[in-house]
Amino acid sequence: MKVLANDGISKSGELALKNAGIEVLDNRVAQNHVINFINENNVDVLLVRSATKVGRDLIDACPNLKIIGRGGIGMDNIDVEYAIEKGKYIINTPTASSKSVAELVFGHFFSLARFLHESNRLMPLEGETHFNAMKKSFANAYELSGKTLGVIGFGSIGQEVLKMGISLGMKVKVLTRKPKTKTLTLEFFDGQSLDFEITSTNDMDAFLKDSDFISINTPKTNEYIIDTPQFEKMKDGVYIVNTARGGVMNEVALVDFIESGKVAGAALDVFEKEPNPEVLLLMNPALSLSPHIGGNTVDAQEKIGIELAEQIIKIKETIQ
Repeated sequence: MKVLANDGISKSGELALKNAGIEVLDNRVAQNHVINFINENNVDVLLVRSATKVGRDLIDACPNLKIIGRGGIGMDNIDVEYAIEKGKYIINTPTASSKSVAELVFGHFFSLARFLHESNRLMPLEGETHFNAMKKSFANAYELSGKTLGVIGFGSIGQEVLKMGISLGMKVKVLTRKPKTKTLTLEFFDGQSLDFEITSTNDMDAFLKDSDFISINTPKTNEYIIDTPQFEKMKDGVYIVNTARGGVMNEVALVDFIESGKVAGAALDVFEKEPNPEVLLLMNPALSLSPHIGGNTVDAQEKIGIELAEQIIKIKETIQ
């Protein structure tokens, strides 16, 4: 069995595959050459992240491809239903990067609440000449403890965001299409653990009205979850972080509500026009920005690589 990890795989994942007698090809192939490469090299498994697209054209053109894997949660760059219809195995790693994404959410929240994103920009330029002025302008900061954290989405990432919020002493609430109840377990360094039973709501208005900090953690959507009507119903001075997908929140409306003062600050790790975000966003001092790095930690990539390898090895044993 041959594996093309076209968007990369961790060393531990690669080693696990090789130890199972599976060949891992050390290539990175441009999108327009992937089909030919797969067929010319008799590739059995194609692993991707977000860069490589796996549409019907590739699936039809590569009949010997057995497994298509996505390192991460979202599967929007793979035509999953069609691939399954054509008899392909589809695998992904829905929980491997959840903690990494959740930690980035709070990295942005802390940065926004304490103006770190802006002070890091200005200190090298004005720290020597306007130190006291900046100190004064950044004094209107907030603690997260005691505030209300609103999470849109109740998947593995949303659950990790909620657990981190609880650990900081925040009040938490969840918005989903249909109300559901889940038990979240916080595990501590000394082996102790605490369970919290959380029930989500589908009342958007009530959710927005009470939330001081909002984290968007949903799959890709065909329309905005947060648009002008939703911004209008938020608390004044709300903070928002989107680490989900570009297109779940109206970025133009976001800037308008930042300028009006309704939104105190926002963070974007994903963008509607990714990988070419609007300059209007890139230059806005009220935005904390990162280049779609939610799951890009060494820890997450190790977990992703190992989980993909384990699934491939299991399938290999099944089909042989």
